[in-house]
This record gives sequence, structure tokens and C-alpha cells, in this order.
Amino acid sequence: MLPDWSYLRILTQMLDIVIVAFVIYKLLMLIKGTRAVQLIKGILVLLVASNVSDWLNLETIRWILDKTWATIFVALAVIFQPELRRALEQLGRGQFFARHSDEMGAGDILRLIDEIIRCIVSSSRTKTGTLIILERETGINDYIETGIKIDGLVTTEFLSNIFIPQTPLHDGAVIIRGNRVVAAACFLPLSDNPYLESNIGTRHRAALGITEISDALALVVSEETGTISLGHEGKLVRHLDEKNLRDMLQDMLVPKTTSTHFWHRRA
Repeated sequence: MLPDWSYLRILTQMLDIVIVAFVIYKLLMLIKGTRAVQLIKGILVLLVASNVSDWLNLETIRWILDKTWATIFVALAVIFQPELRRALEQLGRGQFFARHSDEMGAGDILRLIDEIIRCIVSSSRTKTGTLIILERETGINDYIETGIKIDGLVTTEFLSNIFIPQTPLHDGAVIIRGNRVVAAACFLPLSDNPYLESNIGTRHRAALGITEISDALALVVSEETGTISLGHEGKLVRHLDEKNLRDMLQDMLVPKTTSTHFWHRRA
């Protein structure tokens, strides 16, 4: 039989493993809604390339990667500054141990699309300036922080009320995560594409700017012409009608199979 201290040592080792696993899980959930996910993927690619270069004895590539690693480790504190700050804030508020959940089904996404399109079409008829951002895999928490936190269920009436002119939340963008409006009056980065038409306004440049740095979708209604536009991957499709807009949103958001779910949200 093992002595009592051996059982105690096994228990402490198990506890140590459980705590480390839990902390890693919470950190992964923390960065899930940010651009840090793409940065980590890039680091993993460099790690694999470094191991392959060692295995194949590729001296030049190994030397370049060694220099790259030195630069990366110095820059990590700067790159992950927003995530580190958010983690410390959540730890101080006791939210680090909050649960994260789930994903939307095809039926929920179709209902969401219907609510958003009704708001967009109504805004187009009344020429009400509208900017709605749909967050997808790449998190945009940095820009959510610039607005007013809401956390309300997406409905046509709710969205339409936000964009009523001369109201406090009218200016800026509404950001939707899952089926919730997480923030309104958000400031977005403007596109600096020099090839844009001169008549492209600030609202459209903001829509392009957020889609250039993330996979988010941006829906825009011009307050001058009522034209409906959709921004995606740094490109802007203009002069859409209700049918075309619905087809595009369904093609981009609705899972192609029941086993493919790519549009997640965090509670």
C-alpha cells in the first residue's frame, strides 16, 4: 500500500492539472472573441515551420525563424495588450469564472436575418442612415468597447428605434453577436483604400474598414439615397434589393450542413 503522503501527493498533482487546464480553457474562451485567435494561429504555423526546418536541416530558414521568434516574444506584450487588460478586468470583477456557451442553429439564423432585413428595408424606404455589423468568427471586442453596451434580443422594432435620427444611439454602428445586440454607437476603423469612389461617405468607409480587418458583415443604408449596401472582406456590394440581400446573407451565414456551425456567440 502507498503511504498517506503518496496519496496526498497524487491528489495535489491532479488538482494542479485540473487548475492549469481550467485556466487554459478560460484563456481560450477569453480570446475567442478577439483578433488574438488569428495571431495565435500564425504563431502555431511558425512553430510548425520551425520544427520542420530543424528536421530537414534548412539552415537559412531556421536562422530567419530564430530571428522572428526573438522579435515575436518582445512584441507579444504589445500585441496582446487589449486581451491582457480584459482578462485582468474580468478577474477583478469576478467574471473570469463565468460560463461561455453556445451556437445558433439554422432556424435561429434565418429568424435573425428576417428581423435585420425588415429593419434595413424600412430604413431604406425612409432614408434613415443605418450601419449594422454582424460579428462572425473574428472577434471585434475592441470596437464593441467603444460603444454603449446593450445586450438586447435582435428585433426589427428594436433596431429601428436605435437608428431614429437625433437620438443618442443613432450615430455609429450597431454590433450584433449571435442573436443579441451587444452594443450601439460604436466607432469603427475607416477604410483607407485610395481607390474608393469620391462619393463614398463615412458610414460606408466604416463598413469597409471593419470588414478589411475581420470576417464581419456590414449592412449599410445611405441616408442620402436610401441605397442598401453589404460589406464583406473589404468589398462593398451596393444597390441591393430585399431579395438579393436575403440571398447573400443566407449564403454567408446559414450552415450548409447540419454538422457545420461556424457562427458562434458568447453568452
